[in-house]
Amino acid sequence: MIKYNLICNCGKTFESWFSSSSEFDTLCKKKIVKCIYCNSSLVKKTVMAPSLASKSNKILKKTKLEKDIKKQLLDFRKYIEKNCKNVGDKFTQEARSIHYDKKTSQGIYGRATPEETSELLEEGIEVATVPWIDKSEN
Repeated sequence: MIKYNLICNCGKTFESWFSSSSEFDTLCKKKIVKCIYCNSSLVKKTVMAPSLASKSNKILKKTKLEKDIKKQLLDFRKYIEKNCKNVGDKFTQEARSIHYDKKTSQGIYGRATPEETSELLEEGIEVATVPWIDKSEN
């Protein structure tokens, strides 16, 4: 689809969408494209400036998004550290103990290899991997 700014012989301008440039030309030759103000078929394309986002704007938006995501992950880390117990490398054993012994837990966090995490999931033990943002990356 392509949008054209059009101008009529009456001097009024308006916009219209076409599937292609050649479709516009074909419809104009058949006098199907009409002015929305006076219904004249004497319509032409006007000069258009393309709507392009500058590269610097894209970089700024990306940088802002990255900062927002990092802040959310850091906030998430702080929440986990405040509300859960750090079991370090014993995460797999503690998760199994809670699951199979039906222990109540306020929640735990720690380290597990991808293989250990996969095994826990296969056993039906709910775990999640969270990107652990360094607190100094704020």
